[in-house]
Amino acid sequence: MFKRTLVTTALPYANGPVHIGHLAGVYVPADIYVRYLRLKGRDVLFVGGSDEHGVPVTIRARKEGITTQEVVDRYHELIKSSFERFGISFDVYSRTTSKIHHKFASDYFRKLYDSGKFIEQTTEQFYDPETGHFLTDRNIRGECPHCHAAGAYGDQCEKCGSTLSPEELINPYNAETGNALVKKPTSHWYLPLDQYQQWLEKWILEDHKEWRPNVYGQCKSWLDGGLRPRAVTRDLDWGIPVPVEGAEGKVLYVWFDAPIGYISNTKELCDAQPEKWGKWETWWKDQDTRLIHFIGKDNIVFQSRWLIYLAG
Repeated sequence: MFKRTLVTTALPYANGPVHIGHLAGVYVPADIYVRYLRLKGRDVLFVGGSDEHGVPVTIRARKEGITTQEVVDRYHELIKSSFERFGISFDVYSRTTSKIHHKFASDYFRKLYDSGKFIEQTTEQFYDPETGHFLTDRNIRGECPHCHAAGAYGDQCEKCGSTLSPEELINPYNAETGNALVKKPTSHWYLPLDQYQQWLEKWILEDHKEWRPNVYGQCKSWLDGGLRPRAVTRDLDWGIPVPVEGAEGKVLYVWFDAPIGYISNTKELCDAQPEKWGKWETWWKDQDTRLIHFIGKDNIVFQSRWLIYLAG
């Protein structure tokens, strides 16, 4: 039997309020489980927090004519108060814009960087010369090359369902501004997940068959298709700066930054109340700690990627 249980819930994105589906699918079940463990006298820690980096919050800020910080401040407080009013009993609910998280995530990246765990690659990506921004796949639209529907996204056509890449779109443009795009070279650091394929197959497919079938199946489909290097940095003016000389204008990718929030939020609580919670390492590194994620069925793809990403 495990000595303690760490329970986390998917970090809600600070770009809008939580709704009843979020509560029913993730947070109420997690809260019920945590309350059960507490009633049984078990040692349990319930961790939550807001995910506050990435592109969507910057787009909302530009549309509203306010700063990105004002956007995430508004929705973090709204989400946090909603959980409190609904009685969700987090032991800590913090955010990825906290000073503790910024330092922890930055140090995490730097340790991997200094250990030679990343590879650096230069690729050509779509760039809006009028706004001066590189774009994510989802912020690029164009004509679908298969059904020729207008306004297909850079990752999928909503009309015919085809999986796409931005390079396949006909006449791609910025979904936010309508501006035509150009290709521009940019360098980033990647985690070579392909180098960990064999280890991850054993860790997931053999060692964790207790996972829900749909989560297990999603991870298996990526492994069956062959893992590829995945970027851990991006060109953006909102986020945690890449702690490497010459990396100005680049931040940690939200894929890398946000899941570290589970750990940094734990550290924030343990640093504030060490006499009650002990050291954060005990909750994340000790073999006698059981880790349980509540993620919600509508977020399986996103969160399953995090599991592979963090494990790798």
